Amino acid sequence: MNQEMLSNAERAEVLTQALPYIRQYNNKIVVIKYGGNAMINENLKLQVMEDIVLLWLIGVKVVLVHGGGPEMNDLMSRLGKKAEFVGGLRVTDKETVDIAEMVLAGKVNKTLVTLLQRSGGNAMGISGMDGRLIEAEMKDENLGYVGKITKINIAPVMDLLEKGYIPVVSTLGCDQDGNVYNINGDTAAAYIAGALKAENMIMMTDIAGILRDRYDPKTLIRQLTVKEAVGLYDSGIIAGGMIPKVDSCIKAIQMGVGQCIIMDGCVPHSILMELLTDEGAGTMLTADEEAD
Repeated sequence: MNQEMLSNAERAEVLTQALPYIRQYNNKIVVIKYGGNAMINENLKLQVMEDIVLLWLIGVKVVLVHGGGPEMNDLMSRLGKKAEFVGGLRVTDKETVDIAEMVLAGKVNKTLVTLLQRSGGNAMGISGMDGRLIEAEMKDENLGYVGKITKINIAPVMDLLEKGYIPVVSTLGCDQDGNVYNINGDTAAAYIAGALKAENMIMMTDIAGILRDRYDPKTLIRQLTVKEAVGLYDSGIIAGGMIPKVDSCIKAIQMGVGQCIIMDGCVPHSILMELLTDEGAGTMLTADEEAD
């Protein structure tokens, strides 16, 4: 419903309906993975940051973990370097990891921090290298400086949360020798959410969630347990680019995250719809029910 069509009474009713969810998430940690196509549209990007600030203002401890693939592709193209992917992972030579540092820890991270602060939030940008937040090792020599996470040192994020900041984390990691690694954003978000024992992890993608028919948004599966999700691998319903996202959600739940959401980040206010309404948005993954 258009804002101009809402009466004051209707607006009050919307806020009243959101109250139980505000109570539920007050002082709880929510990790949001943000990247891809949801970052391309500047108006949508600002709206997402405004929604995050709203959550922060009502007492939700939001941690924003971001990628920046399209921005990296753009800079690589301008530098005359072609992006190459194997199994959905970017082949990252030394020059490419330098570009990743510039784009992720620099331009993208600071742009998001600035937008959050313009929207009234208190944000601080860090990379996975800061405080050795993300320790990593080479995942595969054929991929170059693509990192496999070996350890999460969550203290820098906790310190920022305790001081009232919205931590904005770029997904770079490092090893004991100072080598820098490009880390898959979904994987990094899962490990960070797990280390925080977050109430919720939200993955913003460019599709509605897990679909029984990938070509029909009306076949959205709204809720799954881990066991049910694993069954959908075997049937081919979870396939292609959705596999690593679901893998990351399962990993997060196994590490103690309350629930994980995969949803379309290109839908206006999708975060608020998920956290503050009955209907929600996207597909929710939860732990298997314990047997009596």
